[in-house]
Amino acid sequence: MPNPPRKRAAALTTAALLLSSLLAGCSDGDSGDEDLTAQKLSWKDCPTPSQAQGGAGSPSPLPDGDSWQCATMKAPRDWDDPKGDTIDIELIRAQSSGDPNRRIGSLIFNFGGPGASGVTTLPAFGDGYEKLRTRYDLVSFDPRGVGRSAPVLCEDDQQLDAYFQQDTTPDDATERTELVDSTTEFNDACEENSDGMLPHVRTTDAARDMDLMRQVLGDDKLHYFGISYGTELGGVYAHLFPKNVGRAVFDAVVDPTQNSEEGSLGQVKGFQLALDNFAEDCTSKTEDCPIGDTAQDVKNRMAKLLKDLDSKPIQGVFPRELTQSAATNGIAQALYSQDLWQYLTEGLEQAYDGDGRILMLLSDSLNGRSENGEYSNITAANISINCADDKPRYTPADVERKLPEFRAASPLFGDAFAWSMLSCTDWAVAGAADHPDVSAPGSAPILVVGNTGDPATPYEGARRMVEALGDGVGVELTYKGQGHGAYNSKSKCVQDSVNGYLLDGKVPAAGTVCS
Repeated sequence: MPNPPRKRAAALTTAALLLSSLLAGCSDGDSGDEDLTAQKLSWKDCPTPSQAQGGAGSPSPLPDGDSWQCATMKAPRDWDDPKGDTIDIELIRAQSSGDPNRRIGSLIFNFGGPGASGVTTLPAFGDGYEKLRTRYDLVSFDPRGVGRSAPVLCEDDQQLDAYFQQDTTPDDATERTELVDSTTEFNDACEENSDGMLPHVRTTDAARDMDLMRQVLGDDKLHYFGISYGTELGGVYAHLFPKNVGRAVFDAVVDPTQNSEEGSLGQVKGFQLALDNFAEDCTSKTEDCPIGDTAQDVKNRMAKLLKDLDSKPIQGVFPRELTQSAATNGIAQALYSQDLWQYLTEGLEQAYDGDGRILMLLSDSLNGRSENGEYSNITAANISINCADDKPRYTPADVERKLPEFRAASPLFGDAFAWSMLSCTDWAVAGAADHPDVSAPGSAPILVVGNTGDPATPYEGARRMVEALGDGVGVELTYKGQGHGAYNSKSKCVQDSVNGYLLDGKVPAAGTVCS
């Protein structure tokens, strides 16, 4: 949740996909009594991604020359009325490349957010899962409310530009009123433009879609790879359908025991840890660190930059200026992966000289803004799903009381994360619960992978997920590294452990540690 409106972080892969380019439909179907589990999917070449999915080109061929295929699955619009109107859920797959006699089934991916388009993310990073394709069809999807799956929509591109430029750390009553008014306008736009979908985008709804997907794909069990928020979705699925869980992996684990305030505070601490690690890494190298003499000097200069930008923005990506909010988002985006630290260093160097372009591009990648100025619907979906899930609602007075605790956790990020708790205030739909129920007695083992340096889903969440899943279900694996997630860190130990379970059913010893 680096950008203030968000309460959970998107998977690194989604933002990195857009960043690489920057730096180098809702369908009401038939209603009736048809058995949706008996529907046949029509797999075809994938269309060009829609704006809501993030635009860009059609997926490139797979390493062996095969093409990605897309299909549409019908699901109940309202799972409380399963015989009523349907919506379209968009799917993508890469068919198994191995011996058909050794094929296990489909491996379904969710890349997080909530709000990330699986239809665009899986092919962008599919090379990293080629080994898993030897025994699985790799499958992902746009969850309901996302991309082409009955997308929720809020403000238009011009309005979103202004939304992400606003001051999200108010210093006085006037600025507080402006922030509250802007949040209300955004939330009203979501209700007006989302075709009645806001009550139907809860994580429990997406979990039921996945069980329908399992059946339509012809699998007895759901084999699953969830990343970031995808771990919460997987946990909710395991709670609802424990007997249907096959081989499942949770990577970059959301803490299922926390309410939205506790989750925000946990993320503040996670991003501060990543910031500390970034500053220490820069100043500990043999060459001079160009943005500070010591780790504390690096952080002090960043804090001064943000303070100066609050009153005097600098040039960003013309014609937009780099505001304090955009710079904060850009810094947070770069902390998602150690691979992005070089861009953060370069971006800070340039910003100190009055050029905010790189930090603005980092911020844009986080917010789903493409070079042509169009936005995906990741922010609209993120807020809509979070607000449908999370019961607590906060007032400016609540935030004011919590500010000291957030600032103590992170002088750089504390204010922005605290004020982001207003994002669900006056939301049109009541939140479902304080936190998700992921208890899954009777489920097959679930491999839960935590990264000690993860900024967006702090490491402690992995242990709490294991405990919440229940005895004999969660198996914890620790990766001592940096960035959001572990499998794509290129750690051979992590990949061998995950692959060994998904491909061969070998559960690693609980408490295994990878460096």
